[in-house]
Amino acid sequence: MVPHPVTTDIKELFSVESDAYAAARPHYPRELFAQLVALCPATARAWDCGTGSGQAAVALAQWFEAVEATDVSAQQIAHAVPHPRVNYSVQPAEHTRFADESFDLITVAQALHWFEFDRFWPEVHRVLRPGGLFAAWAYSWPCVSETLDRIVAADLMQVIKDYWMPQNQIACEGYTSIPFPFQELEPPRVTMQLSWNLPQFIAYLSTWSATRRCREAEGPAFFDRFTRGLASAWGDPATTRAVTMEFFFRLGRHGAAPRSAVPH
Repeated sequence: MVPHPVTTDIKELFSVESDAYAAARPHYPRELFAQLVALCPATARAWDCGTGSGQAAVALAQWFEAVEATDVSAQQIAHAVPHPRVNYSVQPAEHTRFADESFDLITVAQALHWFEFDRFWPEVHRVLRPGGLFAAWAYSWPCVSETLDRIVAADLMQVIKDYWMPQNQIACEGYTSIPFPFQELEPPRVTMQLSWNLPQFIAYLSTWSATRRCREAEGPAFFDRFTRGLASAWGDPATTRAVTMEFFFRLGRHGAAPRSAVPH
């Protein structure tokens, strides 16, 4: 049981510490976008929905002439990474100002579980061009080493487990439990492999919504205890370690014959 009231409003949840979120969240591997672009009918316009601080939007700008990046949080947009081909705006995923059939690709990176599906899917179908691609993904818990993973599981994840929002379970299930009104395609085969030192790893863990909600309700002592234990096992804080996260995808095409595989 959560002992004190904590943030439950999605907009507010991701407006707090948005600068830390922008600095700490990982950037996606280039090969992810290369595989998606290979399946797109054109590369005129893309929409990154629930963009957060814009990691996916900026990556898409390497291939697309124009990228629209939206988020419900004005604070997230205020800290988004600028790019000349990315236009940021504060808009809800379920109701946008975009014209019909505006986009060749729509992406949702680590955010689909926050949307209202009965309103979001009609909006996607409205603004996605015939034959256009929809791609949503989430990534798994980070894996570093058996010892460090055990500390994260016991001293952080176990402590914050009651502070995850119900929507997080949808992401943990790899989006397999949600309706998906597209002709589904085989997803890209990619892994996120990062090289982080201890401060970078701790900064990422501190951006988890359950970590922040637990801190809001109980204060920072639990996280301080966790970081001390993690630091003892890590060694020199400047030492970088390989951090691996697996991707979970839902990938589909709008109004066209499905293609069964991602090109290699």
